[in-house]
This record gives sequence, C-alpha cells and structure tokens, in this order.
Amino acid sequence: MIQKSISDWSTWSEIISQPRVWRQWAIDCDFSGHKTWIKAQSFDEVWFCGAGTSAFIGDIIVAGLEGQRGNVRLRSVASTDLVSEPQDFLRARNPLVVSFGRSGNSSESIGTLDALDKLAPNAPRLNITCNGDSTLATRSSHGTRVIVLPPETHDIGFAMTSSFSTMLLTALMLFSDNGSNAATFNRAADTFEGALPDMQKAIGTPPERAVFLGTGAMTFAAREAALKVMELSAGRIPCLWDSVLGFRHGPKSFVTDKTEIVVFTATQSPATMYENDLIAELRAQFPNTRVTSIGPAADIDLPHPDGAVWAAPNAILYAQLAGALWSQAMGLNVDNPFEGQGTLTRVVSGVQLYEVAK
Repeated sequence: MIQKSISDWSTWSEIISQPRVWRQWAIDCDFSGHKTWIKAQSFDEVWFCGAGTSAFIGDIIVAGLEGQRGNVRLRSVASTDLVSEPQDFLRARNPLVVSFGRSGNSSESIGTLDALDKLAPNAPRLNITCNGDSTLATRSSHGTRVIVLPPETHDIGFAMTSSFSTMLLTALMLFSDNGSNAATFNRAADTFEGALPDMQKAIGTPPERAVFLGTGAMTFAAREAALKVMELSAGRIPCLWDSVLGFRHGPKSFVTDKTEIVVFTATQSPATMYENDLIAELRAQFPNTRVTSIGPAADIDLPHPDGAVWAAPNAILYAQLAGALWSQAMGLNVDNPFEGQGTLTRVVSGVQLYEVAK
C-alpha cells in the first residue's frame, strides 16, 4: 500500500491546475494567426487524428461542431486506423489533417506523418502537441503548422488530463464558429472552479464497475471518462460508455448493484427529456446503484455557457478526480498505475511501423 497524500501526486496537480493553464494559454496562443493560416489552406475536409485519448478529442469536436463549418466536412480519424489502412483513408482525398499528441512521439503519430508523406504530400497539416521536442513539433514538411502547448500540459502522469483538455479547447477555438475568444477559455475555467468542490464531495469509495453516458458530444466525453477511470485504476474498475439512448440496447446488462452510473446531461430538448427518462428508469430498476447526473441544474450543477462541447472537459473532470482518488484508495501509484507490470506505458511503444505502399 502506497502511503502518500493525493496532493503529492503529479496527476492530481495536473488535474487541479487546468483552469490556470487555460487562462494563461488564452493570452499566450496566437489564435488569430492560426485561424488566418487555416483559412488560407485548400481543403474540403478537416480530419482530427490521434490515438487513444487524443483520438477522443476528435470524436468530441466532430459531434459538437457538426453543421458549423458550412460545406467543409469534419471527420474524426483515429491515427490507429489511418496507419493500418492508409490507402483506404487517403485515396483521392484533400484533407486538412489536425494531429493531436501529448508526447508527439507515439508510433501512430509518426506513422500518420509517414502515410501523409507518401500518399498525400500536399495535404496541409496542423500538429498540436504538448512536447516541443517531439516528432510532431519538429518534423517539417510543405504546408505544416505546429502549435506547441505550454510545458505544464505535457503531463508527467500516465493519464492524460491537462494535455487532453487544453488540446481540445485549443482546437475548439480554431474550428468553432460561435465567436469563441479568450473569454470562452476563461468561462471554461470559471465553470471548472465552480464545479470542483461539488465533484470532490460527490466521489465515494471505489465501485466494482462504472458507466458513463451522454448525448452528442457528451457521448464521447463519456468515452474519455470511462478510459480515465480504467487507466487510473489499472483496469480494476471495468468501465463502459455509451449514448443515453444506446445504453438500453444491450449495454445496460453491464449494470450490477455495485456499479456507479454517471450521466452527462445536455441543455436542449429533446436530449434532456431522453436523459431524464433514462435516469428515472435506472434509479427505479437499480435502487441500490448510485446514479449521478452532471450538467445544468443536475445532481452536480455544471453550466454549459458556450454549449455542451465546450463543457466536455469539465464533465470529464469528474472522472479525472474520481479515477485519481480511487487509484489512491486502492493503493496504486496514481502517476503510474501499471508500475511493475510492464503492460502499459505512458507513451505507447513497441509498435512496428511498416512501409506505406502507394
């Protein structure tokens, strides 16, 4: 059993520091210059690429910004898919490829650049990374622009927390058409700080299982939330994620009396009505199961001043906090839950990359 205060872990500090990082980044980042560069490029699709949590950033963005880019299609293309079947994705396409990477050195980040070099050398690239020394940051090509986030976002801990949220908010600033500006970042930070005490109070002892649900962009926020708890518990807390309406179609069989269910709620009808119906159903069918709603006027009040997609990092805050606290309660190394196992590492390695054929 590791005897250590939760505040002594880097992961906890990285979680708590997010609003401070966002506020400073809103000042330091040249969002106007980056938007001008994007506007000057020639493309008919925007692809958001990454692996694991970095891929989920794209899922959240696409679900949250659908219909906001006119005739330009937004796609979430996991680099793990792109690298394994590059010809299928890149044949006769003209995308702007946005690559996310905390380390910027994962095998799939490098493999994506290799595939683009071979099959789409003229495709514009926007690399967003937390590591200024990484391959994503330093490997240049025609039409590449790089955004390096503040050093504090290059998480020391195994789990992506500040890196995830800051890359997501950065991309939203660049691709959202809702007039986003520095004030949007600051509102996200204010919302984080307002919800933090209630979230901490609401977290109980480690459950046997956990479920995270949502609608639209929050569906994919639920995916990242589930991954955070599984990572930080070293797989000891199995987790499931789904959409609110999809959950009844079989996945609900996962629920037992010792399952924690978290529903990220929306602001607009009919989504809110479907969410309320499911919450009531779950509480009636599983009276011994803890069901918590997180959203506007929910069990944990989490306002969405700029829409659900902007609130996604703050909804996921609950899973970051819970995952860290549950990891601590189970006696794990919160910064490296897989310590001594040799199964998972902070930067995925050992993936053999194969030559891309034309």
